Formats: sequence, structure tokens, C-alpha cells
Amino acid sequence: MSLFQRKDSPYWWIKIIAHDGRRIQQSTGTPDKAKAEELHDKLKASMWDQARLGVKPRHAWNEAVVRYLAETTHKASQCSDKTHLRWLDRFLNGRMLDEINRELLDSIMAARMTENVRNSSVNRVNEVIRAVLRKACNEWEWIDRVPRIRMLPEPNRRVRWITHEEADRLIAALPIHLVPVVRFSLETGLRRSNVTGLLWSQIDLTRRTAWIHPDQAKARKAIAVPLSAAAVIVIREQIGKNSTHVFSYHGNPLVQVNTKAWRKTLVQVGIENFRWHDLRHTWASWHVQAGTPLHVLQELGGWECVEMVRKYAHLSSEHLAEYVDRLSRLTVIENEQENLATIGLRCKEKGLSISA
Repeated sequence: MSLFQRKDSPYWWIKIIAHDGRRIQQSTGTPDKAKAEELHDKLKASMWDQARLGVKPRHAWNEAVVRYLAETTHKASQCSDKTHLRWLDRFLNGRMLDEINRELLDSIMAARMTENVRNSSVNRVNEVIRAVLRKACNEWEWIDRVPRIRMLPEPNRRVRWITHEEADRLIAALPIHLVPVVRFSLETGLRRSNVTGLLWSQIDLTRRTAWIHPDQAKARKAIAVPLSAAAVIVIREQIGKNSTHVFSYHGNPLVQVNTKAWRKTLVQVGIENFRWHDLRHTWASWHVQAGTPLHVLQELGGWECVEMVRKYAHLSSEHLAEYVDRLSRLTVIENEQENLATIGLRCKEKGLSISA
């Protein structure tokens, strides 16, 4: 039996050579030799089952979380994932992956709902659990199946945008340091972090272009942002205020824009239920109403797929106008009457008469 103690640890340690030649050395986590021997024997038996019977080794939820986070560092939403995973720790810490079943998942969902959160908040937690378990099943082959995870219904919220007139009133009432940021956001549709973090090195005024690097974009893809004439004017007005960042406040890079001053101004001008991110919705809505095709809007906004911009499609019906009159009998009659009136006018000019 390969049990030993180290000078720097009160616990017993295990040293085993696996069937494939790997040397496994780990702490038992206990100073009790009897318990350490029991763990040693279980580990040996498990390794024999894996080698001779093809039994998969069991893995804990904690192992899966560590590996999942290591493999998803590219995700723009990993910060949110970590928040959800910390909340889940009270339910899943120490659990083996094959112990996570529908009953346990339902109890987790019930616990989340008792916190009086929206269905969307419950679903975001469920999505993280599902993502971890799917990787464990489909990619790592740690488990044979993923239990079905029930999602709660979420209402389809309308797109919140403001009119040009409302935007003008908002800009007129804003503190001076927020005015260029709002104007630039309405001209480009860039997300808040992309605007506040915009560097002079990302701007080419000659070519009227800005670049958002992959690590700054939500979809982790570089975005080339064509600048309108109004956007160029906004940028030129910022020259000399800060050496690195385009937008600043008292000479320092502008970090926070969703401030008390922003919210106070919204109340002052009577704009309700409006978030900073709704400036992006407003930009997209204005584009659609002006006739910009959805596939072009997708590229301008850096969306990953066209489905993400379809929520704006209802704001414009110009592309359907040529089809609606095809079945309209009234239009046909009006066209015939218009043609007859034109013919009658020409005949009258030539001194001829025409009877209907």
C-alpha cells in the first residue's frame, strides 16, 4: 500500500501507478490513517474498473466548473457566468456530475424563484448549468447524458427607442460631458463599453473609420465602423482633451456614463423606461425606418446573425409596399381611370373628342 506522510502536511498522501503507467500522487485530506487507507482502496478499485471494465471515472461539479471557465475565457459574458456559478455553489459544491438529475435541478430552480426574480434570471442560471453539463457530456465525455433542463417562458419585450425629437431634447438637457458620448452612440450604434473605451489609435478620420478589436466586441469578432459626417464632427471636437481616449471627463478617460446625472436628465425631459443600451436600439430603429436592409444593419452593428436584428423588422414595411397592391382591385380600377383621364386630356389638346 502506497501511503505516506509529508513533513509539510499533517495529511496522509497516496501514491499509485495507474495501469497506463501514469503516476498519481495526491493528498487524502485526512490525518486519520484508517480513512486514508479506505480512500486508497476505493481509488485503486475505481482505477481497476476503468482499465478492465471500461467504466468512466466519476467527476465532480467543481472539476467541471474549473475546466469550463478555463475553456470559455473568450466569452464576453464570462463575468456573468461566474456570478451564476458562485450562486450555484451552495447547491452543487462537492456533487458528482452523475448525481445532478432533474429533481435536483428543479429544486435549484425553485430556490431561485423564491428570491422574487424574473423568469429570465432563473433561465440565465439554468443556461449556465446546461452549458457546463453539455461540455462534460459532448466534449469531455465525463457523463453519458445531460438531464433535461426546463426553461421558463420569457415575454418578448418590445424594442425601446426614442424619436429624433426626443433625442434632441435629451441632448439639449444633458451635462456637457455626456453630450458627445450620446451623439456618437446615436450615430454609430456602438455599445457603451466600446464608446467609453474608444482609443485614438482606433480612429482614422481620413478614411472616416473606427475599429473595434475582437477582444472588445461581444461576438469576439473585429468590427469596422464607418463614421458618418456627424460622428466625425463629434470626434474632432474631442481632439486635445485626452492623449489616449477619445472621450474624457476633466481630462481623464470617461469610465461611467450611466450615472445619476443621466437618469436625472431622462426624468427631466420626460423619457421613461429608457436605458443607456437603448441608444443602440434607437440607432438600429432609425436605420430600419430609413430603409437600411437588415443584412446591412447586421454588419454595421456587428451582430453575429441576422436573427438578432429581426426584432427591428416591424419598424419598416417599405420593402413590402410593391406587393400589397397586387391583389387590390381598387388599385386596378384607379389605374384604368387614370389612364382614361390621360388619354382624354391629350385628345382635348389636339381638338379631338372621346366618349367613354
